[in-house]
Amino acid sequence: MCSMSLTALAESHFMPAQPVPVYLINIDRATDRLAEIQRQSDELGIRFERVDGVDGGLLPRDQWVDVDHLRFQRRHGRIILPGEYGCYRSHLMALRQFLANGGEMAVIIEDDVALDADFLARAMAAKKAAPTADLIKLVNHRWGGFRVATRSDKGDAIGRCLFGPQGSTACYLVTRSGAQKIVKSLAIMSLPWDVAVERGWDMQTSIFSTRTNIVGFSRLQKSTMIGWRRDYRAAKSSAWRRVPAHLFRTWDFFRRIAYVLTTQ
Repeated sequence: MCSMSLTALAESHFMPAQPVPVYLINIDRATDRLAEIQRQSDELGIRFERVDGVDGGLLPRDQWVDVDHLRFQRRHGRIILPGEYGCYRSHLMALRQFLANGGEMAVIIEDDVALDADFLARAMAAKKAAPTADLIKLVNHRWGGFRVATRSDKGDAIGRCLFGPQGSTACYLVTRSGAQKIVKSLAIMSLPWDVAVERGWDMQTSIFSTRTNIVGFSRLQKSTMIGWRRDYRAAKSSAWRRVPAHLFRTWDFFRRIAYVLTTQ
Protein backbone atom coordinates (compact mmCIF):
# COMPACT_ATOMS: atom_id res chain seq x y z
CA MET A 1 0.00 0.00 0.00
CA CYS A 2 2.82 2.37 0.90
CA SER A 3 4.69 1.78 -2.38
CA MET A 4 1.48 2.26 -4.36
CA SER A 5 0.86 5.57 -2.62
CA LEU A 6 4.37 6.73 -3.39
CA THR A 7 3.96 5.73 -7.04
CA ALA A 8 0.66 7.60 -7.29
CA LEU A 9 2.27 10.61 -5.65
CA ALA A 10 5.17 10.52 -8.10
CA GLU A 11 2.84 10.21 -11.08
CA SER A 12 0.71 13.14 -9.92
CA HIS A 13 3.88 15.19 -9.34
CA PHE A 14 5.17 14.70 -12.88
CA MET A 15 1.80 14.83 -14.69
CA PRO A 16 1.25 18.36 -16.02
CA ALA A 17 -1.82 20.16 -14.76
CA GLN A 18 -4.77 20.02 -17.15
CA PRO A 19 -5.73 23.59 -18.04
CA VAL A 20 -9.47 22.97 -18.26
CA PRO A 21 -11.86 20.12 -17.37
CA VAL A 22 -13.15 17.91 -20.18
CA TYR A 23 -16.67 16.48 -20.11
CA LEU A 24 -17.32 13.43 -22.27
CA ILE A 25 -20.87 12.69 -23.42
CA ASN A 26 -21.41 8.94 -23.64
CA ILE A 27 -24.47 6.68 -23.43
CA ASP A 28 -24.36 3.33 -21.65
CA ARG A 29 -24.64 1.13 -24.73
CA ALA A 30 -21.76 2.93 -26.51
CA THR A 31 -19.16 0.87 -24.68
CA ASP A 32 -16.87 0.66 -27.71
CA ARG A 33 -16.74 4.44 -27.98
CA LEU A 34 -16.00 4.81 -24.28
CA ALA A 35 -13.20 2.25 -24.52
CA GLU A 36 -11.67 4.11 -27.49
CA ILE A 37 -11.81 7.48 -25.73
CA GLN A 38 -10.34 5.91 -22.60
CA ARG A 39 -7.49 4.49 -24.69
CA GLN A 40 -6.79 7.94 -26.13
CA SER A 41 -7.05 9.50 -22.69
CA ASP A 42 -4.54 7.07 -21.19
CA GLU A 43 -2.16 7.55 -24.09
CA LEU A 44 -2.30 11.36 -24.07
CA GLY A 45 -2.69 11.96 -20.33
CA ILE A 46 -6.01 13.78 -20.77
CA ARG A 47 -8.52 13.31 -17.96
CA PHE A 48 -12.24 13.54 -18.59
CA GLU A 49 -15.44 13.37 -16.60
CA ARG A 50 -18.10 11.19 -18.16
CA VAL A 51 -21.59 12.58 -18.69
CA ASP A 52 -24.12 9.74 -18.62
CA GLY A 53 -26.00 10.78 -21.73
CA VAL A 54 -29.64 10.26 -22.65
CA ASP A 55 -30.18 7.37 -25.06
CA GLY A 56 -33.03 8.72 -27.15
CA GLY A 57 -33.28 5.48 -29.10
CA LEU A 58 -34.38 3.62 -25.98
CA LEU A 59 -36.72 6.27 -24.57
CA PRO A 60 -40.39 6.23 -25.69
CA ARG A 61 -41.50 9.49 -27.26
CA ASP A 62 -44.23 9.98 -24.65
CA GLN A 63 -41.50 10.14 -21.98
CA TRP A 64 -39.60 13.00 -23.61
CA VAL A 65 -39.49 16.18 -21.56
CA ASP A 66 -39.08 19.89 -22.36
CA VAL A 67 -39.79 19.53 -26.08
CA ASP A 68 -41.90 21.81 -28.28
CA HIS A 69 -42.77 19.37 -31.08
CA LEU A 70 -44.94 21.80 -33.04
CA ARG A 71 -42.34 24.56 -32.96
CA PHE A 72 -39.63 22.13 -34.02
CA GLN A 73 -41.73 21.05 -37.00
CA ARG A 74 -42.46 24.65 -37.98
CA ARG A 75 -38.81 25.67 -37.68
CA HIS A 76 -37.16 22.57 -39.08
CA GLY A 77 -39.69 21.03 -41.43
CA ARG A 78 -39.80 17.56 -39.89
CA ILE A 79 -40.31 15.64 -36.67
CA ILE A 80 -37.56 15.05 -34.10
CA LEU A 81 -35.48 11.90 -34.39
CA PRO A 82 -34.97 9.98 -31.12
CA GLY A 83 -31.21 10.35 -31.48
CA GLU A 84 -31.58 14.13 -31.85
CA TYR A 85 -33.59 14.27 -28.65
CA GLY A 86 -30.95 12.24 -26.81
CA CYS A 87 -28.16 14.43 -28.17
CA TYR A 88 -29.97 17.62 -27.12
CA ARG A 89 -30.70 16.41 -23.58
CA SER A 90 -27.17 15.04 -23.19
CA HIS A 91 -25.51 18.36 -24.05
CA LEU A 92 -27.76 20.18 -21.60
CA MET A 93 -26.76 17.62 -18.97
CA ALA A 94 -23.09 18.21 -19.74
CA LEU A 95 -23.47 21.97 -19.34
CA ARG A 96 -25.37 21.56 -16.08
CA GLN A 97 -22.77 19.10 -14.79
CA PHE A 98 -20.06 21.65 -15.56
CA LEU A 99 -22.02 24.43 -13.82
CA ALA A 100 -22.58 22.25 -10.74
CA ASN A 101 -18.89 21.33 -10.49
CA GLY A 102 -17.53 24.88 -10.58
CA GLY A 103 -14.76 26.31 -12.72
CA GLU A 104 -14.77 29.15 -15.19
CA MET A 105 -14.63 27.16 -18.42
CA ALA A 106 -14.75 23.63 -19.75
CA VAL A 107 -14.40 21.62 -22.93
CA ILE A 108 -17.25 19.31 -23.90
CA ILE A 109 -16.64 16.43 -26.31
CA GLU A 110 -18.73 13.69 -27.86
CA ASP A 111 -17.49 10.13 -27.76
CA ASP A 112 -16.65 9.74 -31.45
CA VAL A 113 -13.81 12.27 -31.55
CA ALA A 114 -10.15 11.47 -32.08
CA LEU A 115 -8.15 13.49 -29.59
CA ASP A 116 -4.80 15.12 -30.21
CA ALA A 117 -2.04 15.81 -27.69
CA ASP A 118 -2.22 19.53 -28.45
CA PHE A 119 -5.99 20.01 -28.58
CA LEU A 120 -6.42 21.47 -25.09
CA ALA A 121 -3.55 23.89 -25.60
CA ARG A 122 -5.11 24.99 -28.90
CA ALA A 123 -8.51 25.38 -27.24
CA MET A 124 -7.06 27.58 -24.50
CA ALA A 125 -5.10 29.62 -27.03
CA ALA A 126 -8.30 30.18 -29.01
CA LYS A 127 -10.06 31.46 -25.90
CA LYS A 128 -7.15 33.75 -25.09
CA ALA A 129 -7.34 35.17 -28.62
CA ALA A 130 -11.12 35.66 -28.35
CA PRO A 131 -11.62 36.75 -24.73
CA THR A 132 -15.25 37.82 -25.23
CA ALA A 133 -16.32 34.39 -26.52
CA ASP A 134 -18.94 32.55 -24.50
CA LEU A 135 -18.48 29.44 -26.61
CA ILE A 136 -15.96 28.45 -29.27
CA LYS A 137 -16.84 25.56 -31.57
CA LEU A 138 -13.67 23.57 -32.12
CA VAL A 139 -15.16 21.14 -34.67
CA ASN A 140 -17.41 22.00 -37.62
CA HIS A 141 -18.52 20.40 -40.88
CA ARG A 142 -18.82 23.63 -42.91
CA TRP A 143 -17.20 27.07 -42.99
CA GLY A 144 -19.20 28.98 -45.63
CA GLY A 145 -18.32 32.67 -45.69
CA PHE A 146 -15.88 32.36 -42.77
CA ARG A 147 -14.68 35.75 -41.53
CA VAL A 148 -11.53 35.77 -39.44
CA ALA A 149 -11.83 37.85 -36.28
CA THR A 150 -8.48 36.94 -34.72
CA ARG A 151 -5.75 34.30 -34.66
CA SER A 152 -4.43 32.39 -31.71
CA ASP A 153 -0.76 32.04 -30.86
CA LYS A 154 -1.13 28.41 -31.98
CA GLY A 155 -1.97 29.60 -35.48
CA ASP A 156 -5.71 28.88 -35.44
CA ALA A 157 -8.05 31.38 -37.09
CA ILE A 158 -11.10 32.21 -34.97
CA GLY A 159 -14.18 33.85 -36.38
CA ARG A 160 -17.75 33.39 -37.58
CA CYS A 161 -19.48 32.17 -40.73
CA LEU A 162 -21.93 34.17 -42.81
CA PHE A 163 -23.60 30.92 -43.88
CA GLY A 164 -24.75 28.06 -41.75
CA PRO A 165 -25.49 25.99 -39.87
CA GLN A 166 -21.92 24.79 -39.62
CA GLY A 167 -22.89 21.45 -38.14
CA SER A 168 -21.41 19.32 -35.36
CA THR A 169 -21.00 19.93 -31.64
CA ALA A 170 -18.44 17.17 -31.20
CA CYS A 171 -16.03 19.48 -29.38
CA TYR A 172 -16.41 22.98 -27.99
CA LEU A 173 -15.08 25.23 -25.24
CA VAL A 174 -17.65 27.02 -23.12
CA THR A 175 -17.39 29.54 -20.29
CA ARG A 176 -19.47 29.52 -17.14
CA SER A 177 -21.46 32.58 -18.16
CA GLY A 178 -21.94 31.10 -21.63
CA ALA A 179 -23.21 27.81 -20.21
CA GLN A 180 -25.64 29.68 -17.97
CA LYS A 181 -27.07 31.63 -20.91
CA ILE A 182 -27.31 28.57 -23.14
CA VAL A 183 -28.97 26.36 -20.54
CA LYS A 184 -31.56 29.04 -19.90
CA SER A 185 -32.18 29.87 -23.57
CA LEU A 186 -32.28 26.29 -24.86
CA ALA A 187 -34.14 24.63 -21.99
CA ILE A 188 -37.00 23.72 -24.36
CA MET A 189 -36.01 21.85 -27.52
CA SER A 190 -37.28 23.40 -30.76
CA LEU A 191 -34.26 22.78 -33.03
CA PRO A 192 -31.50 20.16 -33.23
CA TRP A 193 -28.72 20.91 -30.75
CA ASP A 194 -26.04 21.71 -33.31
CA VAL A 195 -28.36 24.20 -35.03
CA ALA A 196 -29.63 25.80 -31.82
CA VAL A 197 -26.26 26.32 -30.14
CA GLU A 198 -24.89 28.37 -33.05
CA ARG A 199 -27.65 30.97 -32.77
CA GLY A 200 -25.82 33.49 -30.66
CA TRP A 201 -28.04 36.24 -32.08
CA ASP A 202 -31.05 34.61 -30.43
CA MET A 203 -29.41 33.70 -27.11
CA GLN A 204 -27.47 36.96 -26.68
CA THR A 205 -24.26 34.99 -26.50
CA SER A 206 -20.89 35.37 -28.22
CA ILE A 207 -20.34 32.27 -30.35
CA PHE A 208 -17.15 31.77 -32.36
CA SER A 209 -15.57 28.84 -34.18
CA THR A 210 -12.12 27.84 -35.32
CA ARG A 211 -11.46 27.76 -39.06
CA THR A 212 -10.04 24.24 -38.86
CA ASN A 213 -10.99 21.34 -36.60
CA ILE A 214 -8.69 20.90 -33.64
CA VAL A 215 -9.72 17.26 -33.16
CA GLY A 216 -10.66 14.64 -35.69
CA PHE A 217 -13.18 11.82 -35.65
CA SER A 218 -12.56 8.18 -34.82
CA ARG A 219 -13.58 5.33 -37.09
CA LEU A 220 -16.56 4.78 -34.77
CA GLN A 221 -18.20 7.96 -36.05
CA LYS A 222 -19.57 5.91 -38.94
CA SER A 223 -21.79 3.99 -36.51
CA THR A 224 -24.01 7.02 -35.92
CA MET A 225 -26.17 7.27 -32.82
CA ILE A 226 -28.31 10.12 -34.19
CA GLY A 227 -29.82 8.88 -37.45
CA TRP A 228 -29.12 7.76 -41.00
CA ARG A 229 -30.11 9.67 -44.13
CA ARG A 230 -33.13 7.45 -44.58
CA ASP A 231 -34.29 8.41 -41.08
CA TYR A 232 -34.06 12.12 -41.88
CA ARG A 233 -35.94 11.63 -45.15
CA ALA A 234 -38.69 9.65 -43.44
CA ALA A 235 -39.09 12.35 -40.78
CA LYS A 236 -39.63 15.17 -43.31
CA SER A 237 -42.97 16.92 -43.51
CA SER A 238 -44.80 17.27 -46.82
CA ALA A 239 -43.66 20.11 -49.09
CA TRP A 240 -46.40 22.56 -48.11
CA ARG A 241 -45.86 21.93 -44.41
CA ARG A 242 -42.19 22.83 -44.82
CA VAL A 243 -43.02 26.38 -45.92
CA PRO A 244 -42.77 27.80 -42.35
CA ALA A 245 -39.32 26.20 -42.04
CA HIS A 246 -38.15 27.90 -45.24
CA LEU A 247 -39.41 31.25 -43.94
CA PHE A 248 -37.71 30.69 -40.58
CA ARG A 249 -34.39 29.83 -42.24
CA THR A 250 -34.58 32.86 -44.50
CA TRP A 251 -35.16 35.19 -41.54
CA ASP A 252 -32.41 33.43 -39.57
CA PHE A 253 -30.04 33.85 -42.52
CA PHE A 254 -30.35 37.65 -42.32
CA ARG A 255 -30.08 37.59 -38.53
CA ARG A 256 -26.89 35.52 -38.81
CA ILE A 257 -25.35 37.98 -41.26
CA ALA A 258 -26.16 40.93 -39.01
CA TYR A 259 -24.70 39.07 -36.03
CA VAL A 260 -21.47 38.17 -37.87
CA LEU A 261 -20.96 41.70 -39.19
CA THR A 262 -21.84 43.66 -36.05
CA THR A 263 -21.18 41.51 -32.94
CA GLN A 264 -17.83 41.24 -31.19
